[in-house]
Amino acid sequence: MKKVIQLLLLSLVLSFAAAQSYTIGVSNGFISSEWRTQMLKNMEEVAAELSEQGIEIDLVVESANVDVQGQIQQIQNLINRGVDAIIVNPNDQNALNLAFEEAVDEGIVVIAVDQEVSAEGVYNVAINQKEWAKESANWLAETLGGEGDIILIEGFVGHPANEARMEGVEEVLAEYPGINVVGRESGAWDQATAQQVTSDLFASIPNIDAVWTQDGMAQGVWTAIRTANPENFPIGTGEAIAGYLKLWNDISAEQPDFQSYAVMNPPGQGASGLRVAVELLQGKEIDESQLEGPFGNTIYVPIPGRVNSDNFAEMLEMNAEQPDTYVLDGIISQEDAAGYMQ
Repeated sequence: MKKVIQLLLLSLVLSFAAAQSYTIGVSNGFISSEWRTQMLKNMEEVAAELSEQGIEIDLVVESANVDVQGQIQQIQNLINRGVDAIIVNPNDQNALNLAFEEAVDEGIVVIAVDQEVSAEGVYNVAINQKEWAKESANWLAETLGGEGDIILIEGFVGHPANEARMEGVEEVLAEYPGINVVGRESGAWDQATAQQVTSDLFASIPNIDAVWTQDGMAQGVWTAIRTANPENFPIGTGEAIAGYLKLWNDISAEQPDFQSYAVMNPPGQGASGLRVAVELLQGKEIDESQLEGPFGNTIYVPIPGRVNSDNFAEMLEMNAEQPDTYVLDGIISQEDAAGYMQ
């Protein structure tokens, strides 16, 4: 009997050990931004932290600049690898659904981060991109007093996050008929591209009062405006990135009336998705009453903060030693992830 009990205990120990070892794939289809680089770094750090706590994570990363078909191949590679979960930052809101659903049918936990997808059986872990954009658009409209000519520099047209953000901006501007959008261009979430399109707009359109732009482009946008040095220097949104905070400070020294606003868009969403995936891999179930979003399958993680005139000096000092590419960040804790479960 003693031997039988020992064997049962050994079996339980081995079973527990196996249950605490997971292979998690990552599909990232866009690498031309500091945001995505930091997202992957965060995931690696959280995987290492979990491994130190006895939850062994083998992270398999598929990361390259690819189109939709290329990202489908990334997902297929991870399915063929036999991963337990896939964390994906999707390039398209709908075109990847068949690949996602194939993974789910194979028993793989699939979490989309940063963007929201509608695939059956997939959960999204993201900030609310629409509300994120509405916050800065509201600040811009209110700071202008509801009147003025503005330009919009958006990201990739058609990309889920960009479309959600621009929908939010359009909703806000619809409430301010005195604000005129006199130019709208794509900066492709690239500083150099954003700098060029902004330079072209300022060369052709006089008296721009304000600029709304997204993260990943503000340094390019405001470098172009600073170079153009218009007589009527605009106000506008920025990004919660160390390099932009330093540029903001430089512009303020030259233009004392300059105002800006930046809402944090945490690359830590990827690592937050990883934490949620681990909870699901351990057999827990999501509390569906906490799911939100257009498809009813999204966990909206909190926006960690924002930078405005009230806290600018403090945030600049806090991030003065960070590299210019550092994005002000936030990652939910494992306890937070467990809080989304039943």
